[in-house]
Amino acid sequence: MTYSEVYAHWKADPEGFWMEAATAISWDQAPTRALSDLGDGLYEWFADAKVNTCYNAVDRHVEAGRGEQTAIIYDSPVTHTKREISYVELRNRVATLAGALRAKGIEKGDRVIIYMPMIPEAIEAMLACARIGAVHSVVFGGFASNELAVRIDDATPKAIIAASCGIEPGRTVHYKPLLDGAIEQASHKPDFCVIFQREQEVAELIEGRDVNWHGFQYGVEPADCVPVEGNHPSYILYTSGTTGQPKGVIRHTAGQLVALNWTMKNIFNVDPGDVFWAASDVGWVVGHSYIAYAPLIHGNTTIVFEGKPIGTPDAGTFWRIISEHKVKTFFTAPTAFRAVKREDSKGEYVAKYDLSCLGQVYLAGERADPDTITWAQDQLKVPVIDHWWQTETGWPIAANPLGIETLPVKLGSPAVPMPGYDVQILDEGGHPMPAGELGAIAIKLPLPPGTLPNLWNAEDRFRKSYLTTFPGYYETGDAGMMDEDGYLYIMARTDDVINVAGHRLSTGAMEEVLSGHPDVAECAVIGVADSLKGQVPLGFLCLNAGCSRSHAEINAEVVKLVRDKIGPVAAFKLSCVVDRLPKTRSGKILRGTMVSIADGTEWKQPATIDDPTVLEEITVALRALGYAM
Repeated sequence: MTYSEVYAHWKADPEGFWMEAATAISWDQAPTRALSDLGDGLYEWFADAKVNTCYNAVDRHVEAGRGEQTAIIYDSPVTHTKREISYVELRNRVATLAGALRAKGIEKGDRVIIYMPMIPEAIEAMLACARIGAVHSVVFGGFASNELAVRIDDATPKAIIAASCGIEPGRTVHYKPLLDGAIEQASHKPDFCVIFQREQEVAELIEGRDVNWHGFQYGVEPADCVPVEGNHPSYILYTSGTTGQPKGVIRHTAGQLVALNWTMKNIFNVDPGDVFWAASDVGWVVGHSYIAYAPLIHGNTTIVFEGKPIGTPDAGTFWRIISEHKVKTFFTAPTAFRAVKREDSKGEYVAKYDLSCLGQVYLAGERADPDTITWAQDQLKVPVIDHWWQTETGWPIAANPLGIETLPVKLGSPAVPMPGYDVQILDEGGHPMPAGELGAIAIKLPLPPGTLPNLWNAEDRFRKSYLTTFPGYYETGDAGMMDEDGYLYIMARTDDVINVAGHRLSTGAMEEVLSGHPDVAECAVIGVADSLKGQVPLGFLCLNAGCSRSHAEINAEVVKLVRDKIGPVAAFKLSCVVDRLPKTRSGKILRGTMVSIADGTEWKQPATIDDPTVLEEITVALRALGYAM
């Protein structure tokens, strides 16, 4: 079947489509219907089923005779460690850990916070919770104490599972003091903490509260999988909210199983047994969906990578891992490729490795600029696919579904909506916009299985954040357009569309032009306040390693480029060269914070920031242009 046939099949019979996809899951009690409409914009999928996530991700592959297949490859250049864990070994480890949690009083429905680096034990902790029906909430390892405390108070966990430390290039992140500080700050106190002691740093345990990962598992009865209702929460994942109070996105068990399993072949084009690698972190949604759950549910081998795209040890790390572990589909963020391209623009490292195993590369997490995609296509000689989704949706909204059909690639577009998503471009009044016109991107309800049914203990906030702006639709918070062929273009977050003298302009389109300049490795455009025009664009440029040209010259060239490609209407006259851009740990550029600094309004350092010192550098650069006063 072609993509349009599959999409039409879903559209004609959405419930039949998902019931058919559900046959690939091993149910304790199969669902009798797909969708439950709870009224008032709330929906649930496969609610009357009984099923267990861990059974589907681990045990069933062992029972089907695939126990010796590698489930997890751990590759940690920062600790010089490599390890493979087979499905049968994974089952035994997870069952014992789950048994130890159960022996300490963790039951179905209890929350467990997981605060760990990129080590296989983090995945084992997630699966152990799923095995006994506990609801896990992974908090990015190394998050500051107050951020962890906020999440402890919201999720009220009975237990916290943490590691003694995380290893970053050149430094050790001491997790245990951060955890102790968070528990001290939080009003809610966990019953106990499980600490995985790493060789690089052994933490001090608090008598009576903390137990050792290995010690507390000694001699326990392994736990069997506990079937849970289809609408039982699998996990809570906090995403940064605009108010500073994080939003707890919930994922229901059955919908997650069905949707994620469907995506592995249809979107990412892998068969059971193939090696799939998402270079992300378990603290983000990509780590949940495409490091932990989807590859294992589908019977793939997944890679847990503890390192960085450059500097561990060099810009060839990605290619070494792909070549060594025979990766078929690789998924990363555009920012990672930009870092590699900046260090190795000619691809000298790429040439050192045999990448014949690689079938395709997927990029997501922020807009993939055409320049980065073209560079990757030229270097890797495989399809490089931009796709688009959110923490809230848990799996791609729009993609080029290589497992169904390879559609023509249009640079700058994550291609077409996936089955399950009826994507519309709306004006401010909620009316559909004609093709090629910029508007708010919304998805007609109901959302498909595996997407968020609600927020944890915050239904009013769920409605306010997603359902009220456009009744009958889920509001994505992104702005963009659709062309005549139904290809989607994500131009900016709704608040990154700037209004220059009455013209609505996308900062994303300007960034696309800037990144096309041969000396520019990476860039960001923000809208700053202007007394005459309301807002004007301002560009930040990071240059390629080894570029020695004068900054004034490069600034003049990019101003001319924007004028040529977008027109004088963009009023693009300001840009400055900086060493680096402020980013979250998952690689998103903190444009909103940069705007606040430039406009001199009050701002709070984002919890997710990777390196706070960058904000000082940005402030200095802005002051040189007469902003941030």
